[in-house]
Amino acid sequence: MAEKRDYYEVLGVGRGATDDELKKAYRKMAKEYHPDLHPGDAEAEAKFKEVNEAYEVLSDKQKRSRYDQFGHAGVDPSFGGGAGGGFGGFDMGDIDLGDIFGSFFGGGFGGGQRVNPNGPRKGETLRSSVTISFEEAAFGCEKELNLSRSETCDSCKGSGCAAGTTPETCPTCHGTGTIRIQRGGGAFTFATTAPCTRCQGTGKLIHTPCDHCHGSGQVRKQRKITVSIPAGIDNGQAISLRGQGGAGKNGGPAGDLLISVTVRPSDKFQRDGTAVYMEQFVTFAQAALGARLTIPTIDGNVEYDMPAGTQPGTVFRLRGKGIPSVNGRGRGDQFVTVRVSVPTSLTAEQREALTAFAKTMGEPESEPKGFFDKRRKKK
Repeated sequence: MAEKRDYYEVLGVGRGATDDELKKAYRKMAKEYHPDLHPGDAEAEAKFKEVNEAYEVLSDKQKRSRYDQFGHAGVDPSFGGGAGGGFGGFDMGDIDLGDIFGSFFGGGFGGGQRVNPNGPRKGETLRSSVTISFEEAAFGCEKELNLSRSETCDSCKGSGCAAGTTPETCPTCHGTGTIRIQRGGGAFTFATTAPCTRCQGTGKLIHTPCDHCHGSGQVRKQRKITVSIPAGIDNGQAISLRGQGGAGKNGGPAGDLLISVTVRPSDKFQRDGTAVYMEQFVTFAQAALGARLTIPTIDGNVEYDMPAGTQPGTVFRLRGKGIPSVNGRGRGDQFVTVRVSVPTSLTAEQREALTAFAKTMGEPESEPKGFFDKRRKKK
């Protein structure tokens, strides 16, 4: 499960924030991430829930007091034991077996090293989206995006301290960010570790927080970035930009930016992979006699000599006129399906000429009957 962020950091306020400051910060953050403003954005929805959870705790004096003393554990419904069983009111589900055997045998039992809470941490992964045209997807383009992301505070250089001050190493955890807790008694003494309640797991105490970032070491800024969309990208694919996400912590790298791409459909072409499909309408005379056709492609119009006697539904290929491969390895082809247009109305001259043509082909004469002809036939 992902580690919860500090509630004060979530709302962007200092630990000494008043009720009015909390309310003001909450309203601002809730408006920024409200689901109605970000339909279908799972990340915005998660942040909205995170902001509500933070305000619910910090706006309640009792919950805030427990949170300030014990951190997230102090407002966890399972904190302090209860009906869940275990030893001494301690839920066995919260026990780190490595700590248990470590307390019996001096450590080293049960596997891997612990993650240092004060070690470098990668920044937040951001998500955005962009909509481009069919042709832009085929040949690539550049788009400008507006981002809201956390960045290292310029005033304190990420320390969280006001100018001229430095953080104090937490005397309780000695800078480790964790404390060891023993529970039970006698033969059933269990040990586990938890975030230090005095420094909230940071390993340091900031007595004079920075006015700009309120001690978090980061501020949220609006940025415009230019994104290069590669040629050949398809609808629903995504682009990953390393280092364009939120700022890292404790010297960690910045997170990534994931951009989902939506391609608007074309009114002429359809796409399947790197292949392009379209329909070309021709007249009966063109299909029968052959003709030089002007065919639209994503590169522009090209000439194609259609042979005489081309049948409706015939498909011909234009090699290399499809979509470029997104990995840069060649291009697909364009496939053109011939459709014969049948006129819906004819002049007397055209009807006479077509009737004469039908006779030369040995076709039976077929003149449409009028309304009164049909009535007479019924009688």
